[in-house]
Amino acid sequence: MVGPSRPQFVLFGSSIVQISLNVGGWGSILTDLYDRKADVILRGYAGWNSRNALQVLNQIFPQDAGVQPSLVIVYFGGNDAMHPHPSGLGPHVPLHEYIENMTKIYLHLKSLSKNMRIIFLTCPPVDEAMIFQYYGNAFDNQERTNEGCRIYSAALVEMCKEIDCQVINLWTAFQHRDDWGAAYLSDGIHLSSEGCKIVVKEILKVLREAEWEPSLYWIKMAAEFSDDSPYYTVCPDGETTMNISRDISRWKIEWMDRDEAEAIDSKSLFM
Repeated sequence: MVGPSRPQFVLFGSSIVQISLNVGGWGSILTDLYDRKADVILRGYAGWNSRNALQVLNQIFPQDAGVQPSLVIVYFGGNDAMHPHPSGLGPHVPLHEYIENMTKIYLHLKSLSKNMRIIFLTCPPVDEAMIFQYYGNAFDNQERTNEGCRIYSAALVEMCKEIDCQVINLWTAFQHRDDWGAAYLSDGIHLSSEGCKIVVKEILKVLREAEWEPSLYWIKMAAEFSDDSPYYTVCPDGETTMNISRDISRWKIEWMDRDEAEAIDSKSLFM
């Protein structure tokens, strides 16, 4: 293991997680935001449903791990919500079993550490016309429908309320504008770069507002190796050096709320 040990943020889910490190992906944005503060670890598996997740849960999150994650963000449901194929094969998982599976995932994660924080993501909406445009008849007899995603999303939100777990309802978060499909989806199923921004904003809102100790919100976390050093670039006074370890990249202002952005000293911005 590479040291020193930082908090670990694990992204666990299906294809929306697997491809989240693409340029502009939500996992990529989080990784940049948490530079020098946390290690974002990807455990994404395209095509998986909650049954797949349960089969390997102990391998991905073992009880005897030397270090347990500080945060796990879990996304399964889009594949579970597909219509059942007549053959009995395929990713469909009945709603009641899906909720049972997600509850089991939650309970396993909570058993690993009392300090572990968990956020569930619901299915985003799907654009059925766009899916047909991109995939043709590939999903015949096992369709993805926006209504199915709504039902599974609502059930997951209700489950999280009952167990007092943080949840982000992406199905509702995406549909605040009429052209949400064209704006937020790349193929009717997966997220565009703008859709990924919605995911990041919703995650940061949870992390900002959660009363977790210690805080996992990026602005409040300490940067690694932040002491002054005589080896940094020399300041104009010729006597001190520039410690930029606590400074903030200009592009990160996009991810602050208004009060946070106004509180920043322009001298603490770089790049």
